[in-house]
Amino acid sequence: MRVAIAGAGAVGRSIALELLDNDHQVMLIERELANIAPETVEAAEWVHADACELSTLEDADIESCDVVIAATGDDKVNLVVSLLAKTEFAVRRVVARVNDPRNEWLFGDNWGVDVAVSTPRLLAALVEEAVAVGDLVRLLTFRQGQANLVEVTLPADTPLAGRPVRSVKLPVDSALVVILRGGRVIVPQGDDALEPGDELLFVATTAVEEDIRAALLH
Repeated sequence: MRVAIAGAGAVGRSIALELLDNDHQVMLIERELANIAPETVEAAEWVHADACELSTLEDADIESCDVVIAATGDDKVNLVVSLLAKTEFAVRRVVARVNDPRNEWLFGDNWGVDVAVSTPRLLAALVEEAVAVGDLVRLLTFRQGQANLVEVTLPADTPLAGRPVRSVKLPVDSALVVILRGGRVIVPQGDDALEPGDELLFVATTAVEEDIRAALLH
């Protein structure tokens, strides 16, 4: 997979290293000369240019990329990069970093964003996930807000203890995708028995999140 990352600061470089470790091709586009440091991510292609410029993206052959990641520290820049990648070059998947949670509402289909990643919101969600038992915690949003990754940890007194997964009547537009139990990652099967302390991860639309919570409490 070929991935272009706009912004070669600490965040952009970290993402690049992770992707390279997974055998993807990575191109870093950076406007500030001070951030151009090929020795920090040697396997990446480096481009010294403004990712908000249409000509820059054309020269970089963005159209051939499978994914564009707008990872700068400026929300305005990330929105422009996302819009150009999606509308001018029809990039299949655009991921954008949200620096200020107050701007999160902008990062959607209108600006070409497929997945918006808000670091403050993600950190808050992870804190909630660590301490909240029995409550539904939203971890991540997909596809312009059409679906979310949500987590529920079953409490010690859960009425579902010992019951098979198939006995949980989930609403339409939701799916149980994984069960985390201790150090195990379990792909749920219908006959798998649920246990107190299980972390259940669902993909679901916002509209049915409360229905999931209700299904797990009864």
